[in-house]
Amino acid sequence: MNPLATLYGTVVQTRNGLYDRGKLPIGKLRGPVVSIGNLNVGGSGKTPFLIALGKLLQQRGIAFDVLSRGYRRATRGVALVDPAGSPRDFGDEPILIVRKLGVPVVVGEDRYQAGQFAEQRFGPQLHLLDDGFQHRRLARDFDIVLITPSDTRDTLLPTGRLREPLSSLARADAVVLTNEATSDGLPLGNRQVWRASREIIAPRLDDPCIAFCGLARPTNFFADLASAGLTVAGTKSFADHHAYTKADVRKLRFLGERYGAAAFVTTEKDAINLGPLISELTPLHVVPVQLRLQAPDAAMDWVLSRIAAANAHPHETI
Repeated sequence: MNPLATLYGTVVQTRNGLYDRGKLPIGKLRGPVVSIGNLNVGGSGKTPFLIALGKLLQQRGIAFDVLSRGYRRATRGVALVDPAGSPRDFGDEPILIVRKLGVPVVVGEDRYQAGQFAEQRFGPQLHLLDDGFQHRRLARDFDIVLITPSDTRDTLLPTGRLREPLSSLARADAVVLTNEATSDGLPLGNRQVWRASREIIAPRLDDPCIAFCGLARPTNFFADLASAGLTVAGTKSFADHHAYTKADVRKLRFLGERYGAAAFVTTEKDAINLGPLISELTPLHVVPVQLRLQAPDAAMDWVLSRIAAANAHPHETI
């Protein structure tokens, strides 16, 4: 293993050990917490999965809120996300979540403080913790970890994309295999293993289009469009969570003219990051990206039963 990756792994192991032994404080909210996370630095489908889980909760009439860091926002502190707000203030994914689910979404670097804020405003309802597997400052009642096909072949940061080694799955309650991932090489033990498939709702386009996005794994999106039958004349990828500029829009329009494209296609997250510039790309088709969980009712039954069991024997508070 690369020396830098070895050093990173030692730091991660030491930090986790301090939490495991109670040497670092863990805050417990009054409402139950369900964490959705992963092992890599992005592109596993956490946000689509959280939205799918939220819809399952809504089907059962269970009230909940979402706690998120608000990655790449320019502000700091705890804030309630405004559905009409800017990604600069709240982050693109929190805005997408609040628009999709219509529930309170609270951002904060410290998710325990964000949860306290949520409970003061909305009571001790269930909390969905976005990208929470490494945020051990907040106690959780159920930990869900999404695994991609590349995780078992990857290495730790900074040489690879893994934030934690595969052995950290011992902390998980359920592992979700996404995008044709398999359980080979995973230390699953008695973890629940679920499967989820990525889907897009592609527009019907007969003419060629330009596809663009700012995602951790842009090739997945472009491949999905091609599989859906779209004629993708050209593609343009940007950094994940990219904040679009007028110069970016000019480049995209030039690309469209160059390849004779009749339309542009992008994701919902990118539409948020385009902001007012969205009107300068026409016609623009915004494609929802979804994660569909197999046997969703059985999975939700298991989550709720484990939450009930955890709250029958509550954690100590700090």
